[in-house]
Amino acid sequence: MKALMIVSIVLTLGMVFFKYRKDHDIQKLLLALGSFAVMVSLAIMGNLTRPVVPIYLAHLILVLFSWGGVLLYIVKRKYYWWVIVSPLCTIGLFLLLEFLTGSGHSLL
Repeated sequence: MKALMIVSIVLTLGMVFFKYRKDHDIQKLLLALGSFAVMVSLAIMGNLTRPVVPIYLAHLILVLFSWGGVLLYIVKRKYYWWVIVSPLCTIGLFLLLEFLTGSGHSLL
């Protein structure tokens, strides 16, 4: 599974640089790399939602949609920012639930 994730990251970055060599559009390159970095960082931050399984599964689905949004921008140049940052909703929901109900861990 880890190998599949690494291969897909390398393929996505390869697509970004291939499109840049073809189009020579620096703005598209920087926006695609920035969006990809945001998407990967949101995917990593989503590991904090792991204790609540339904939110974690929703987060994984939104990360896949976010990855598709980055790929859509690379291929068709249609930028849907709300799709790319959608995993932020599950992280926010998890933090709100933790704030309202507590972590369930007793310090004493």
